[in-house]
Amino acid sequence: MSTKYSYDKKSLLRDGMRWFPVMGEIHYSRYPEQYWKEALLRMKEGGVDIVSSYVIWIHHEEVENEWNFSGCRDLRKFVTEIGNCGLTMILRVGPWSHAEVRNGGFPDWLLAKCPAARTNDESYFTEVQKFYAKIFEQVDGLLLKDGGPIIGLQIENEYGHCGGLTGTEGEAHMKRLLKIARDVGFDVPLYTATGWGGAVTAGMLPVMGGYCDAPWDPRITEIEPSGNFVFTYERNDHAIGSDFGLGEGITFDMTKYPYLTAELGGGLQVTYKRRPVAKPADIGAMSLSKMGSGCNLLGYYMYHGGTNPEGKLTTLEENTATGSINDLPVKNYDFRAPLGEYGMPNGTYDEIKLDALFVHDFGEKLCEMNAHIPQSNPVHPENNKTLRSSWRFAEESEGFVFVNNYQRCRKMAEHPNTVLSRTKADGSEIKFAPVDVRDGDFYFLPFGMKIGKNILQTSLATPLCKLNNGRKSFVFYSAACPSGKSPAQNSFVTSIEDADRTLYDFGTAAEDDVDIVTLSREDALKSHKIRTSDGIEHILVTDSVVYCEKNADETELHFVSDRKISFRIFPSLAAVPEGFVLAGCEKGFALYESSAPVSKAPEVSVKELAVAGGTAKYSVVTGDWSASGACDVMLEVAYTGNCARLYENERLVDDSIFIGESYPWTIGLKRFGVKKNSFVLEVDELKKDAPVYLEQWPEFSSDGIMKVSSIKARAYHKVTARI
Repeated sequence: MSTKYSYDKKSLLRDGMRWFPVMGEIHYSRYPEQYWKEALLRMKEGGVDIVSSYVIWIHHEEVENEWNFSGCRDLRKFVTEIGNCGLTMILRVGPWSHAEVRNGGFPDWLLAKCPAARTNDESYFTEVQKFYAKIFEQVDGLLLKDGGPIIGLQIENEYGHCGGLTGTEGEAHMKRLLKIARDVGFDVPLYTATGWGGAVTAGMLPVMGGYCDAPWDPRITEIEPSGNFVFTYERNDHAIGSDFGLGEGITFDMTKYPYLTAELGGGLQVTYKRRPVAKPADIGAMSLSKMGSGCNLLGYYMYHGGTNPEGKLTTLEENTATGSINDLPVKNYDFRAPLGEYGMPNGTYDEIKLDALFVHDFGEKLCEMNAHIPQSNPVHPENNKTLRSSWRFAEESEGFVFVNNYQRCRKMAEHPNTVLSRTKADGSEIKFAPVDVRDGDFYFLPFGMKIGKNILQTSLATPLCKLNNGRKSFVFYSAACPSGKSPAQNSFVTSIEDADRTLYDFGTAAEDDVDIVTLSREDALKSHKIRTSDGIEHILVTDSVVYCEKNADETELHFVSDRKISFRIFPSLAAVPEGFVLAGCEKGFALYESSAPVSKAPEVSVKELAVAGGTAKYSVVTGDWSASGACDVMLEVAYTGNCARLYENERLVDDSIFIGESYPWTIGLKRFGVKKNSFVLEVDELKKDAPVYLEQWPEFSSDGIMKVSSIKARAYHKVTARI
């Protein structure tokens, strides 16, 4: 019997129970199909429950009636792989997607044939019907009702906000698209529509968005601070908080629908004009602000970066030549996403995994809890003096307080010796031990949390997850700074009776068969909750990239690293995995080390070929690494210039927009083969007075710069522990 999905005014429901999922966007047509499984498993390890993806029309029918669903465009294979990985899917069928694609995803022929595209023109609806029917043909049998992973369908994108019709005409358009989708065969429990900025939703489930900055902004100066770091009942992404009035720019009744997001920026795709750099704390603090404001679905766009596929007639990127306001790279769609263009995680992956682990174990209860934002809370993000906080609870005896003292690119006032407190309706008080709230701090803390036979009255540690391991274990991490002290720098396991009273107030603790695992925040970022084949749950801490795969009766835990692989784990494993040794135990954690050698990176030779016409050209040759044991080699290209392009056999294979010398361009070699690789690299000149926004400008010794400082190779090897 298949799982049932629905929703009410508070949250999504799964089999009638409240569900707080994490959703992550990956575009299958922008990523090599041979690596889809690995990408999806890494997304799952990061906490993704729902995979979302656009079906980009121009990627499939660039020439009218010439359909391409092969290779990286093989939608059926991609959706099947999602199901095989134990994930669900919301399919975004457009027909218009934006997605930084040429014409917003519309083929050129469609615009020529239907100049009234995105209106209620019958000739346009005829073409959409053909497109929707072709999509359904690819996924027929893969909907939830047939045992497949597709639980939802998004209709259009930003309709009435970014093009299209508004008001009753816009509503009629969205209803017509929904009818077409249903008529061709789409029968799913959830139909969604983007709801920000005046977009019309036609009664479909509205999903919201929010980005930490605006690369599409035409200005080349620093812009106003983002309102997405302020606790607010406003769901719309206003640039300056709720200054426009609560609900203004919203076309649906917010009291009738849950607060869900589909496009929290997992990063930012920079443009040639504007190049803000999304940092892990930007995305982490923004996510926390949304949770504290009542959000019950964290949906990230993008979660996994990619590379634009080859076009038959044109390049397929968004550009000003087609009427867009932005110029984007021809190939690169890295987005600074949690998983990048070549599938490697960055700090953002670790940062938002903290929230994902939490909502998987505590989300059902969190969904019941409304947001209560103190009236003293600042409305405008320009206010960097007043402490930002929010409380979520259903009954006042249990819940969470959220604190955000982080605003992107701004320094925040510090708040030493702060007591987080709330007076309840009965006159009693919820009162935390004093904390020093520092510039850049963001966290949430529990109160009244039931743990075994005990009640955790308040805690200065943040809950991460629960472990079922014979005993019960609750995992926390130290994020808040106790007044006059520092957050915990080490990780350790104790009983409730021996829990650190600086962090945990249990009142009079009753004896209980429960462990309290306290991680440092650094260890929490590197942690993974895993279940071994015997059903025991563990918390694992490692510097390596990790993802899990179920095969028959055993669990395969894949580690990928450029250094010696090791991990700490609680509780210890029943048996030492083959290829590992038990190297010791400390503070409740067992340490296991791999005996596999570190792979040797290939040599890289760089030779300047020419400098002319504002472009420097280099030959880049890497050695054969087929016998190195490496699973991938990452090239780190440190360059300074306006942009760079990489060619193989005179074909453009990747490109990059310069965002600062602290951020080298990283290129994965495995998709180009493990033998000797030969490339040509071009770097265009960055002028001192270039009309662009850069957060980090280089030092100029002349009017312009175009140079490669270094190219380093980093080899990664893979070790599998069968547990």
